[in-house]
Amino acid sequence: MIKYIIDTSMYFEEYVKNYTNASFIVGDGYDFKDGIFSGYNEEKRSYDRAKWAFKTVPAVDAAGQPILDPVTKLPTTKTATDPTLQDPRCVFQLMKKHYSRYDLDTVSRTTGTPVEQLKQVYDMYASTGRKDKAGTMMYAMGITQHTVGSENVRVMAMVQLLLGNIGIAGGGVNALRGESNVQGSTDFGLLYHNTAGYMETPTATLGDSTWDGFMGRITPKTGFFSNKNRFYVALQKAFYGKNATAENQWGLDYLPKLTAGKDYSHMKVFEAMAAGTIEGAFVWGANPVVGGPNAKQEKSALANLKWLVIADLWEHETSVFWSKEAGSNPADIQTEVFFLPACGSFEKEGSISNSGRWMQYRWEAIKPKGESKADLEMLHNLALKLKDLYKTSSNPNDAAINALTWDFGGEGHPDIDKVAREINGYDLTTGKLLNGFGVMTTPDAVLGNFSSGNWIYSGFYTEKDGNKSKKRDNVDKGIGNFLNWSFAWPANRRILYNRASCDLQGNPYNPNKVVIKWGGGKDAVTGAPIWGGNDVPDFAPTKAPDVADGSGKKPFIMTPSLVGNLYAPMNEGPFPEHYEPWESPAKNNFSSVQLNPAVKFPAKGFDQKGEADTFPIVATTYRVSEHWQTGAMTRNQEWLSELVPHMFIEISEELAKEKGISHKEEVIVSSARGEIKAFAMVTKRLRPYTVNGKKVHEIGMPWQFGFKGYAKGASANTLTPHIGDANTTIPEYKAFLCDVRRAK
Repeated sequence: MIKYIIDTSMYFEEYVKNYTNASFIVGDGYDFKDGIFSGYNEEKRSYDRAKWAFKTVPAVDAAGQPILDPVTKLPTTKTATDPTLQDPRCVFQLMKKHYSRYDLDTVSRTTGTPVEQLKQVYDMYASTGRKDKAGTMMYAMGITQHTVGSENVRVMAMVQLLLGNIGIAGGGVNALRGESNVQGSTDFGLLYHNTAGYMETPTATLGDSTWDGFMGRITPKTGFFSNKNRFYVALQKAFYGKNATAENQWGLDYLPKLTAGKDYSHMKVFEAMAAGTIEGAFVWGANPVVGGPNAKQEKSALANLKWLVIADLWEHETSVFWSKEAGSNPADIQTEVFFLPACGSFEKEGSISNSGRWMQYRWEAIKPKGESKADLEMLHNLALKLKDLYKTSSNPNDAAINALTWDFGGEGHPDIDKVAREINGYDLTTGKLLNGFGVMTTPDAVLGNFSSGNWIYSGFYTEKDGNKSKKRDNVDKGIGNFLNWSFAWPANRRILYNRASCDLQGNPYNPNKVVIKWGGGKDAVTGAPIWGGNDVPDFAPTKAPDVADGSGKKPFIMTPSLVGNLYAPMNEGPFPEHYEPWESPAKNNFSSVQLNPAVKFPAKGFDQKGEADTFPIVATTYRVSEHWQTGAMTRNQEWLSELVPHMFIEISEELAKEKGISHKEEVIVSSARGEIKAFAMVTKRLRPYTVNGKKVHEIGMPWQFGFKGYAKGASANTLTPHIGDANTTIPEYKAFLCDVRRAK
């Protein structure tokens, strides 16, 4: 699509030149040959990203005099650019060259999609690259659960930048989350390499033992994240209160540290369990014996634990992995399992954040059943117990738990209002709630005068307005923005990078769908023009388009360059490149490199790999609307279990005919990891593809079945491989090889 947009000149030229890094000149270290970018280390399966750096030139002022660094007083440099986009080393020309191989015929041979259909899709979507049009891209796990999952998402962002579809009403790259609070969980640091607000977890082996060293490594000199050191001080003050001071480096020693090069993601944790290097685990609201890749191996890994804590609504497959029901011999498994009964979402109160970054409060509908408790209550009481156990300890290893502030009430359910206030943050000199994160960008913020449990949410709970996540005003404030319905981080803006909806002078590209505009508001004190409109400006409201340093024309405030990245180094390269899945029936038509060269291989015991001569059929997994995630809740509901009671596979009429399989007949699906039984659902929804001139069949199956509940069935993840994306290591559930045969 990128090639087609460039070849047909359907890109939004004004937007691309002004609001992306298309004009940036790439240094001589960058190169690409036959599927591999420069700087590749085959043994480590990784790249030296320094090879992909931009070319720099001396920075000078309007008079041609060198611009000096305010601290070192030495001359500074800036990225070399070509505003005409003609330089052969500029991003635009390198991108054009990189995708010149992706012609319609080759893409058609690779995907099995006819050329005319490809062209029809490309024409239709590329037509949104105009001032009066908008196009959005929505994605879910079908895009991400691949060995190139992150690049799949990034290439969507590149298309949107080329067409000017970022920052406008109806634009964007929008994730469709599979759970009501997936967005909130990542906002609050669920991922191992992040703390709250998408700031890095310190890494001991990268010099993060000192505050200045840590902040120097993670804080860019430009862009809004140049305030990261201030946001981090506020986070540490929320964690440790008076125990976080400048003298003790804001409690940096209390934070757990990562080890550089060590992967703490789901698959690697289970590989570590199998190796015996992890002794205990909490599995909280998860069911990896059904949901994990190569699930049989993950079940076996659990048996190496000394203890396992499960928190969930019902006993599920992971909680009884040790039982005869699970195919295990209990006498052989020494793992001690504790089950904490949790209550459901309607039995507790609290906020969730949806795909649109809306923080919405939900009230308790009914009281929890039996002895079940809210997750927050369980965590609260666990924290109180731990603090009590270690309160008299002088062991330096116990200093972190003793330094932790935890003032949400006594035993029982915590004061959830206090939790919400801590997330928002306080001015510690006055004790008042913060009105937003803006105050944390001031120079004295590094003095420890503010606290905030998550800087991006600061401003949702204020002295004046109370808890804004509880707001339910359904009045349209313009262009479909309901600004008083809940709170959207950051600062309640609904469209990120909305400065990009206007031209360089601040005039909206589309006057019929004004997001913001220069002069759309007036300063409350001086009456001078400021940014305003139908959304909260994602920009300093008073920053004029003609401000001297040029930053008033740069909308992408979270990038160091302040523009959108068409060229952005990731683990497998600065431009997305096509590679086949780990298991594929086809060769790569774009290079001799079959698999993403930055992917890390699974550990021994998890590395079973199927080949097309034994497993010629492509398989993919998905969800059905009647069952949620691993089915731990829904398969324990009689009504939903009646609607979808059996594990099944979808199979095309053509494949069914070839295999002699009838509708509703029991079949066996096998892969290199194992085999399962299921019922055949013969459907017109699936059809064979013609890939590289060869017929290729595909089957689909839900992954939500297991041996517990009313609706029982084999787990699809018995079949899936234990390999994942090169950046996130999300498992490759969506593409693997299998075979199908009749059960009788």
